[in-house]
Amino acid sequence: MDANTSSWEVLSNLIKAGNSLELTEYLDSMTPPETARAISRLTSEEQLRLLSMLSPEDAADIIEDIPEAHAVELVEEMNSSQAAAIMEELDSDFLVDVLSEIDEEASQAILRKMGHEDATEARMLLEYPSESAGGLMISEFLAYQADATVQNVLDDLHANREEYSDYHVQYFYVTDPDDRLLGVLRMHDILFPKRNTRLSELMIPGPLTVRDQATLKELRIFFEEHNFLGVPVLDNKERLVGVVLASAVEEQVSKQTTRTFLRLSGIIGGEEFRTMGLLSRSGRRLSWLSMNIVLNIIAASVIAMYQDTLAAAITLAVFLPMVSDMSGCSGNQAVAVSMRELSLGLVRPNELFWVLAKEIRVGLINGLVLGVMLGGVAYLWQGNPWLGAVVGGALAANTIVSVCLGGVLPLILKRFKLDPALVSSPLLTTVTDMCGFFFVLSFAAAVLPKLIGS
Repeated sequence: MDANTSSWEVLSNLIKAGNSLELTEYLDSMTPPETARAISRLTSEEQLRLLSMLSPEDAADIIEDIPEAHAVELVEEMNSSQAAAIMEELDSDFLVDVLSEIDEEASQAILRKMGHEDATEARMLLEYPSESAGGLMISEFLAYQADATVQNVLDDLHANREEYSDYHVQYFYVTDPDDRLLGVLRMHDILFPKRNTRLSELMIPGPLTVRDQATLKELRIFFEEHNFLGVPVLDNKERLVGVVLASAVEEQVSKQTTRTFLRLSGIIGGEEFRTMGLLSRSGRRLSWLSMNIVLNIIAASVIAMYQDTLAAAITLAVFLPMVSDMSGCSGNQAVAVSMRELSLGLVRPNELFWVLAKEIRVGLINGLVLGVMLGGVAYLWQGNPWLGAVVGGALAANTIVSVCLGGVLPLILKRFKLDPALVSSPLLTTVTDMCGFFFVLSFAAAVLPKLIGS
């Protein structure tokens, strides 16, 4: 291969040549980020062809290397038999993530093609909320009966070394015949005792656990308090059903943050990558932009009501966007604080008056300071104190409104079970624009002769 040839061009050539062995070797030489970047540059047809040329195990490695949203699209394009073979090779947590995101009909078709044991396990995991311990846990762990010996464990590890090599093995779990957790063993505990020693004699009894319904917030707090790599998960019958890794919790928290950022940025429906279908990407953006058209028309209608005032004192047009924008920034600061406090449990949706009392004082101070600053600029520019009073007063009033609204709006939306991250921004923007335009133009209309006289 030419040293100057891009990695995706190499992959494309290998796919066209149909050389599965060389393709596998080349992919093995790449790091996961390199693999994800190279595959993202291939066409959809080449991506599907690549996966069909690989063994299910190697294809599963590719699926786990690329972004989850991209993996979902690829799996939906595959026939159910090919997808099922690959799904069986994925870690249980990633398998559930993919199956929960794809079309319900496609998901069921894949489950029907999977082996009975794997499909049953996947269906069980799919019943859990995605941000619960059950939804984040892996089912690949090693558990042995309390009366088993060290030799029994070593024999099992040797007999299944290829399968277990992909497990995140840090501890061994000890259970009773009903799969109830009794204790935990470290690697060290297995390597050095006599081979006929029973696990019940070596185990650390009563290990820390979490319930399968534990929330993401509870898991995050658990791992902040305990420097563990993972924690066993129990169901309501005290049975060991999985293990939640600290890394999985960190990843889910990061995903949650990313989703919030995307929603605030106007990307609705999850992550977007440029490798996705054109219509899918366009739809994710248009759903937000079309909503904003309606909201901006409402805000613009306020200007139409005062078009005579604006025509008589055209200087006001310079300050309209400034008043709206500066007030909007103040309101978004209040939104951010409320969103953060809601996520941490520091404030509840029914504490509207407490939040309002806190924010109105900030709004008064900031509104006064900003109003004086902008009013002073208007006066120095035009030499008309009435213009300064109109602009400064409008900014002060609008800042108070936007800060108060920004503080309570996320709480109100939360009470109505709406997504505050998604709805707060467009509503706040619209109200801020409407009030800003109204304050400037109505104040100006009240002293219009003074403004024109300048």
